[in-house]
Amino acid sequence: MKIRPLADRVVIKTVEAEETTKSGIILAGSAKEKPQVAEVLAVGPGGNVDGKEVEMLVKVGDKVLTSKYSGTEVKVDGEECTIVRQSDILAIVE
Repeated sequence: MKIRPLADRVVIKTVEAEETTKSGIILAGSAKEKPQVAEVLAVGPGGNVDGKEVEMLVKVGDKVLTSKYSGTEVKVDGEECTIVRQSDILAIVE
């Protein structure tokens, strides 16, 4: 199944959190923070959203930073993804 987001929505998949710290300490599952870096899987067409013209600035394959608790989590073909508005994306990671 393929998801095609509408309007200014973007489908992202979070990048797995680091298992160890820079100093080599292995983190327990409860000690890990929710990752904020994600990869863009699909992008909506943009257009007129809430009376404003929206140009989509992200593209498939971009790595992005998102708001910590933004979006709606969905499961597609056993894979967990999140659908967010483009405005919930804080930055593109280069």
